[in-house]
Amino acid sequence: MRLTQLRSFHAVATTGTFTGAAQSLHVSQPTVTTQVGQLEALYKVELFHRTGRRVRLTEMGERLLQLSRQIFDLEAEAIQLLRESGELRSGHLRVAAVGPSHVTRMLVAFNQRYPGVKVSVTTGNSQDVLDRLADYSADIGVLAQVARDRRFVSVPYSEHPVVIFCSSEHRFAHRRTIRTSELEGERLILRESGSTTRKAIESVLKAANVTPDVVMEIGSREIIREAVSQNLGVAAVSEVEFVPGPGLHVVRLRDAQVQTYAHVACLAERRDTAMVRAFFQTIGMDA
Repeated sequence: MRLTQLRSFHAVATTGTFTGAAQSLHVSQPTVTTQVGQLEALYKVELFHRTGRRVRLTEMGERLLQLSRQIFDLEAEAIQLLRESGELRSGHLRVAAVGPSHVTRMLVAFNQRYPGVKVSVTTGNSQDVLDRLADYSADIGVLAQVARDRRFVSVPYSEHPVVIFCSSEHRFAHRRTIRTSELEGERLILRESGSTTRKAIESVLKAANVTPDVVMEIGSREIIREAVSQNLGVAAVSEVEFVPGPGLHVVRLRDAQVQTYAHVACLAERRDTAMVRAFFQTIGMDA
C-alpha cells in the first residue's frame, strides 16, 4: 500500500465525494479514483458504496477510516513539531559549561529570544565539556580554553583575571595584592587536572620559578571554598567565579597577568543546525 492511496481514501471518506477529495488534495478527480481503486484491488476489498456522485463507507471502509484518522493526525502532529522546532518555538538546547558564571548571561539572552525552547545545563571542566560535545550529549559548550581539535569550532567570548583567595585568618587577609614570589612554599589547593584555572596559575608559578606546597587537589569549587575558609590553604579562582562570603578574602598578583577565557564551542558538523546557529547569533557571535 502506498501512502498516496491511503491519503486519497481518507480524503474521499472525510469529504464524501471524489470531487471534494480531489479538491482537498489539489489533484485531479481521476487520480483520486485510480488510487482508491488500486487500494481496493490490491487487498480485494470494497471500501465505498457508490451511489451517483455520493459515496458511503462500507463496514471495512469505516474500520480503515478509524486507522487513517490516527495516521494522519500523527502526521499533522509530526509536521507541527518539526515546524515549531525549525522556527525555535519549541525544542531542547543542551549546554555544557565550566561553571554557571560563564554561561548565565548567555542563557538569559537566549531565553528572552526563544522562550519556548527548553534549556538544560551541565557543568564540569573544559575537557568534560568537549567530551559532552563529542558524544552529542551537549549542543553548545562554554569552556575556558580553545578547542584545538578540528572536530570543534570555538570562538572567544570573554576574559577574566585569576585571583588568589584565602581565609580571613590568613597572613594575606589584610592585603590587596601580593607578589608571585610570596606563594613560595605556600599551602596551595588546586583544582583537578584539566582545569584551565589550574593550568593558568601553574604556568605563572613555573615562569616565576615559584614552588608552592600543594596540599590538596579538589574537583569541586564548593569544597575548595570550604577548605579555604577553614584556612587549609589558599586557592586560585577566576574572578568571575569567586563568590564572596564571611571568612574569605581575595588578593591579586601584582606582578603577573593571569587570565582565563570563556569560549563558546560546538561540533563543527553541527554549526549550521538551527539551534546552534541561533545560540551563536543571540550572543552576537558567528560560529
